[in-house]
Amino acid sequence: MFPKNFLWGGATAANQCEGAYLEDGKGLDIQDVTPKGIVGPRTEVPTEDNMKLVAIDFYHRYKEDIKLFAEMGFKVFRLSIAWSRIFPMGDEEQPNEKGLAFYDAVFDECHKYGIEPLVTISHYETPLHLSKEYDGWVNRKMIGFYEKYVRTIFGRYKEKVKYWLTFNEINSVLHEPFLSGGIYTEKEKLSRQDLYQAVHHELVASALATKIAHEMMPEAKIGCMVLNIPIYPLTPHPDDMIEVMERRHMNDFFLDVHVRGRYPGYICLLYTSDAADD
Repeated sequence: MFPKNFLWGGATAANQCEGAYLEDGKGLDIQDVTPKGIVGPRTEVPTEDNMKLVAIDFYHRYKEDIKLFAEMGFKVFRLSIAWSRIFPMGDEEQPNEKGLAFYDAVFDECHKYGIEPLVTISHYETPLHLSKEYDGWVNRKMIGFYEKYVRTIFGRYKEKVKYWLTFNEINSVLHEPFLSGGIYTEKEKLSRQDLYQAVHHELVASALATKIAHEMMPEAKIGCMVLNIPIYPLTPHPDDMIEVMERRHMNDFFLDVHVRGRYPGYICLLYTSDAADD
C-alpha cells in the first residue's frame, strides 16, 4: 500500500513543453539547435522543423495545463527551469527578471491546486553560449556559472519549491555529450579524459548545489537523477557475470559519489588500470 500522502504526478522538461524559445529575454539553449534530438545533426541556428521552439506552448498555456493536471489528481509536478530563461547567455552577472517571474507564476498556479513542484535545475538545457564559448561541462568554469544560477533560483523560490534535482540523467553525458553536457566538440573528437573531466565537473557542481540548498533551504529535499540502464548476462558464465558487474559500475558510480561523497574504489581501480594500459 502507498502511504496516504504519497506524491502521485507526472514530469516534463522546459525544452519539451514551454516553447516561446526567444520570448521575454530567453536566450538560445542547445535544444534550440537540435531539431531531431540525438538522432540528427545540430543546426547553426534554430530551424522551422524544430518542434521544441513551440512545443505545447506551456509558456502561454500553463494555467489551463496545470488545471488539467489537478483534474487528473496530480499531487506533484516535475518540471525544469530553463537555464537560458534565467541567464540568457549563462555567464551574465544579473538574471532575467521576466524569466524569474514566469516560474513564480507557474509555482503559484501549482500551489493553487495543491500540487508540489519538483524542479530539475538542469534538464538537457545548457545555454548555447556556454556550449559554444566554453565547450560546456568540459570546462571547469561551468561550475561557477551553475553556482550563480542555483543561488539565484534557490533565493527566489525557496518559499515555493521544496523538492529539487540538480541534474537530469547526469550519467548520460558519457553517451550524449552535447545534449547532456553541452559539450560542443564533436563526440568522436572527445577523449575518454574529456568525458570524465566533464563528469567530474558536473558531480562537483551537483555536490555544491546540494550544500547550498541545505544552507539556504534547510527543509528542502534535493537529489540528482541517474539514468538507469538494466543490464543482464547472456549466460551464467563467470565471464558474462563479471562483464555485467563492470558495466553496472559505469552507472552505479554516479550514485555512489552522490551518496557517499567520494569516488568508489572500483572506479579508481578501473582508471588506474586504463592508465597502465596506455
